[in-house]
Amino acid sequence: MMDLWHSLSATAQDVGLFAALTLPILALGVGLTYGYAPLPLVRAMLWRFRWANGIFVLLIAISVGMGIGLLAQERGLRLGSAMAADKFDLVITAPGSELTMMLATVFLQPSNTPLLDGETYAEIANHPRVKTAAPLAFGDSYEGNPVVGTTAAFVEHLTDGAIDGQQFETTDEAVVGALVDLNIGDTFEPSHGVGDAVEGGHGFEISVVGRMPVTGSPWDRALIVPIEGVWETHGLANGHALEDTHLGAPFDPEYFPGTPSVIVQADSLAGTYLLQSQFTRDLETMAFFPGAVLSNLYRIMGDMRQAMSIMALVSQILVAISVLLGLFILSRLFARQLGLLRAIGAPRRFVLGVVWSYAATLLITGSLLGVALGLVASEVLGQIVSERTQISVPTGLGWTEVHLVAAFLSATSVLSLIPAFSALRGSILAAIRA
Repeated sequence: MMDLWHSLSATAQDVGLFAALTLPILALGVGLTYGYAPLPLVRAMLWRFRWANGIFVLLIAISVGMGIGLLAQERGLRLGSAMAADKFDLVITAPGSELTMMLATVFLQPSNTPLLDGETYAEIANHPRVKTAAPLAFGDSYEGNPVVGTTAAFVEHLTDGAIDGQQFETTDEAVVGALVDLNIGDTFEPSHGVGDAVEGGHGFEISVVGRMPVTGSPWDRALIVPIEGVWETHGLANGHALEDTHLGAPFDPEYFPGTPSVIVQADSLAGTYLLQSQFTRDLETMAFFPGAVLSNLYRIMGDMRQAMSIMALVSQILVAISVLLGLFILSRLFARQLGLLRAIGAPRRFVLGVVWSYAATLLITGSLLGVALGLVASEVLGQIVSERTQISVPTGLGWTEVHLVAAFLSATSVLSLIPAFSALRGSILAAIRA
């Protein structure tokens, strides 16, 4: 049913776009034919009832703006979440919920997750098709920002090597995200726990030695430290033998405390699919593509988008009916003036052009103002969603929003001919006495 609605809606929007583009051309042709004679009368009608006209324009603008804001925000959220997951080719975790593990790994949402042991990590890291395998460690925070332990190689991959400052080289150094309120050279004390579960500081300070560029993901608010430091602060082995002081891979399986997620880069696209197949095991590991998980979410969001589209369409239909009724009322207010035009010999098509031009002016003005309100609403909603989800949400108009406005403007422009023809009904004498 939703697919049928989507098909019909897309067809209607395309027809509406074509009509919206052709109507101004037809209006221009009529204007050239009659020398724009109705324009002075239209200006007088607009000024005579300027407050009522302003209310109609505002009503139209709010309806159009709501539709644009909702649709643009939904599209921006999809694009923003896709960009946030762009650097995560393949994620390998313990068996469980792909959605939960994606939210914990890609979007840094607090979650209690099982760990992969050292032998499993070694099998992943030593696979011939694996280019890099970066373990992650969560559980600490600083002023609400997550502290994430990983390897320098993953930081290089996440930032494409564009780090302001330098990479961390010891366990008391960190690279922070672009939106963290710390500068290079500052120090911070991480706390155990995240969010409402913070239990207090660990009693040592970490120096900020580098800053990542903006990634448009929750990692912009992360403080990234060597994973060895996270393990050590929790009283665990640091992944290396006691005499081994280097950071990062390779890790010794005997001293590997465990990791909830491993971010894998393969040597090729075919290698990525091969690794996903080989490390998808019912009782041992789960390998998934964050993009595929997002696609499932997009299906749900697609249904939500259809629901929002229907809501916007219903609201616009109600507004169109209200505007149509208002135009009937205003045409009755102008009945005497229109009757005088007919009495002095004005052609019926001229009177029709006056009323329709007046209605079209209200509709076009309201629609253009609605586009501006929709852009403002999209920007405001984008900032709110970005603040709550820590995902950079792009804003702006797309073809869907253009189709929406075009369909609304076309339909209401055609419907506005009804009160225009209604103004020509009745005798001239009755109209003059109105």
